[in-house]
Amino acid sequence: QVQLVESGGGLVQPGGSLRLSCAGSGFAFSFYTMSWYRQAPGKERELVADITSTGGSTNYADSVKGRFTISRDNGKKTVWLQMNSLKPEDTAVYYCKAKWRYDMDYWGKGTLVTVSS
Repeated sequence: QVQLVESGGGLVQPGGSLRLSCAGSGFAFSFYTMSWYRQAPGKERELVADITSTGGSTNYADSVKGRFTISRDNGKKTVWLQMNSLKPEDTAVYYCKAKWRYDMDYWGKGTLVTVSS
């Protein structure tokens, strides 16, 4: 039923840019806070950014502030993560998450971002 499908991952050089997309279906997308998480090999999954249901508030990990931007379009049921000035330490699997007070959390399967020369 519920689906979150990430896309846009791939290989990029340090200093480059990439935009990730997450398309939601099967739930009331506009009610949910949407988040991007990432997990590098051997490390814990960490919150990268989140955005409230209306898009009125955003939050970023210190490590990505000033470089990444999260946005959403409830009409398209899509959330994006624009990643600029990418660094090798940004290499990870990036996951999309939906959270609402009255429902369980939903996760996508992830998309791999590799930042390397």
